[in-house]
Amino acid sequence: MSKKNPSKKAKKTCECGPDCTCGCNEGKECTCDEKCSCGCGCGSDCDCGCQDGKECTCGDECCCDCCDCCDCCDCDDIIVELGDTVPDFEIETWSPKDASFGNISLQELKKAGKWTVLVFFPAAFSFVCPTELADVAANYTALSRLGAEVISVSTDTKFVQLAWQQSEKLLANVSFPMAADPTGELAKLFGVYDEKTGLALRGTFIINPEGVLVSSEISYYNVARSAKELLRKLKANIYAAAHPEEVCPANWVAGKNSLKPSEKLVGKVSQHYKA
Repeated sequence: MSKKNPSKKAKKTCECGPDCTCGCNEGKECTCDEKCSCGCGCGSDCDCGCQDGKECTCGDECCCDCCDCCDCCDCDDIIVELGDTVPDFEIETWSPKDASFGNISLQELKKAGKWTVLVFFPAAFSFVCPTELADVAANYTALSRLGAEVISVSTDTKFVQLAWQQSEKLLANVSFPMAADPTGELAKLFGVYDEKTGLALRGTFIINPEGVLVSSEISYYNVARSAKELLRKLKANIYAAAHPEEVCPANWVAGKNSLKPSEKLVGKVSQHYKA
């Protein structure tokens, strides 16, 4: 279940009677909005399941940010967790391969049957970041052959991405899209946005072709990641998706034995696993 950061909206009291379906009781804190009848103020763009002037059907798990018809939160604060279906997103990019600005969306990647790999980094024109992206670039061909698209993401603008990629020699071989997230919207969705600095932490996320988040890694500013480990994790996730009855043990690589959980394996893993 996606996490939601609670809002600080003031609660109101209303004259709801016992037949009200909004979830509040007469004389207690009201969780609906000022139009409670119960008909909330959600407009046509609301995705919580209710409509303006009609009964509110959202309740405690409301997934919209357009109304106060429940007391959960403003849902622009959703944080995707492992196993969640990632909401579709579209983001501006600088494409070194095409030498042009553009846009890329999760929807189009899913439609193409791609695995999506998001590599968040703190900032352009910094120190550890170009070493990481150069490492990813060195493994990009292998990642692509597995059916993945890699997108690096920072809170810089697309213009900064362009200037940095063209001036930093370590990034000369980068050909994957470099996404611009200046508002931090995508970084917030994946829980890597640092409110104190306005930067993204070093987060790596693997999304399967169905749009489900299957792998997550977050590091602080001062320690870089390994693209070879990313490649290993992608291969393991692809294998696990194709063999749902099996699991990949520590340091699994293609060609090594996996494990098939069963009552026969309980307490006897050592007999079937070689490190």
